Amino acid sequence: MDKDTADQVTERVQALVARMLETNGVDHDDLISILFTATDDVTSMFPATAARAIGLGDVPLICARELSIEGGTPLCIRVMMHLTTDRARDELHHVYLEGARGLRDDLPS
Repeated sequence: MDKDTADQVTERVQALVARMLETNGVDHDDLISILFTATDDVTSMFPATAARAIGLGDVPLICARELSIEGGTPLCIRVMMHLTTDRARDELHHVYLEGARGLRDDLPS
């Protein structure tokens, strides 16, 4: 994110969640829960609120804080989806947008 505003959190969270679902072919009914984490500088709104606005209100959602680590990526929201699938882990793809693209160069995207 460029700045911490409710509009930007909403836009970025909705884009990230949509891309995760699309990239991995995940149906709404496959979702068990979603965990959102945010760095200390994201305070304008709960990321889960943005996800509820795109129809995920019946999926358990929770937000947590990232560790405040020197040199960490600022204004960063991360998402971990728990889902039901028969696919192998290596068939699922990690999704990174904007400045988060380099967080895990060791994983396929």
